[in-house]
Amino acid sequence: MSNNKKIFGTDGVRGTANIEPVTAETALKLGRAAAHVFKTRERQARGHGPHRIVIGKDTRLSGYMLENAISSGILSSGVDVVFIGPLPTPGVAYITRSLRADAGIVITASHNPYTDNGIKFFRADGFKLDDKVENQIEKLVFSGEIESIHPTALEIGKAIRVDDALGRYIEYAKASFPRGLTLEGLRIVVDCGNGAAYKSTPSVLTELGADIIVMGNQPNGKNINDNCGSLYPAALCQSVVANQAHVGIAHDGDADRVILCDENGQEIDGDDIMAIATLEMLAEGTLAHRTLVSTVMSNAGLEAAITKAGGKMLRTPVGDKNVIDEMLRGGYNFGGEQSGHLIFKDYSSTGDGLVAALQILRIMKARKQPLSQLAKCWTRFPQVVSNLKVREKKPFEELNGVNVLVAEAEKHLKAQGGRLLLRYSGTEPKIRLLVEGSDEAALQHWSQKIMAALKQEIGA
Repeated sequence: MSNNKKIFGTDGVRGTANIEPVTAETALKLGRAAAHVFKTRERQARGHGPHRIVIGKDTRLSGYMLENAISSGILSSGVDVVFIGPLPTPGVAYITRSLRADAGIVITASHNPYTDNGIKFFRADGFKLDDKVENQIEKLVFSGEIESIHPTALEIGKAIRVDDALGRYIEYAKASFPRGLTLEGLRIVVDCGNGAAYKSTPSVLTELGADIIVMGNQPNGKNINDNCGSLYPAALCQSVVANQAHVGIAHDGDADRVILCDENGQEIDGDDIMAIATLEMLAEGTLAHRTLVSTVMSNAGLEAAITKAGGKMLRTPVGDKNVIDEMLRGGYNFGGEQSGHLIFKDYSSTGDGLVAALQILRIMKARKQPLSQLAKCWTRFPQVVSNLKVREKKPFEELNGVNVLVAEAEKHLKAQGGRLLLRYSGTEPKIRLLVEGSDEAALQHWSQKIMAALKQEIGA
């Protein structure tokens, strides 16, 4: 069982809402099992009172259903629940630490459409669960063992609601920005993606003195990530130019990501942000071990720029959890992904789109340079990324026709200093192809040939 996960993916449990495993029935069992695991791991609760688990969520319609189901499971296992309402994922992690709870849960499907939802768990210290604990929870659920664990009467947990969680997170985020600086003089367009940051990010920027124009801050349960936010930054970039703003900020549904836009309407992705922040931290002497942790998806030009500046870049498999795990192992304090997950460990235990944006705004103010100028600190190698929805995640060794093409492409790309990466998404029924090298025409050629072969073999 421990080596065969059934419901946990690379970022918690995720899928279509009200279809297994994202159902009220499974959420109830997960709540019961998680509560039992966290309660028995530490006989003494962190706050020296009852054991408590914090529950936050994004703005999806199905969040109500899952919130009630998982909290019922937790309460029935004799653990108290602390409801904090809609809050960014990093906010849930922070409140978990702040309240000295035993664990935190955020109900979100991140950048996915509203029809999906998911459940992510945090440890008491605000970091994501390791595989061992996830396996313990799954074993209790699927072995049926949890069915025999029934606290009764006075042992049942109680639920409370913390009304100032948003205010706590706002003050925490502001504390990551230098006390002696303000954002006065900056006009910023913010796209909250109709998600969990619809109150927090505008509030922080306004309190720090920025003049803001806000988009995507009218969630209705169904419009989260709907042609807005960090996956769809086109409208943000248009608004930046139309409003003569200095910068644009876009979050995904749970706001653990950020994508920026410069004053000219050009998108600034996670690689750009890592380049700017890493080089600044190297110059300041604040980058631990002079090392950035990123993933195999980051552009080779990023590594070249960091190496030239006397730093080092470590690559991990895709997923912010993998980045964070490597950061913890090596004592590193900055890492991220091209997609906009940025982990500034001096401030946060997980990706935090607002904190990341504030670090770039800090550099803009300190250097008195526009974002477009800061982004010129590195040169991006040509890169083509393609995605395909698949009907099944067939093992690569069984994709015979594809494997021949991949081998040919790798040989060609390697000769020009390039690379190829083919992988299945850990959170969606998709396969992703990355090709990188100096000849963009060759990249397009190989990408189209390989994607066509994939579509024929496993395309949905």
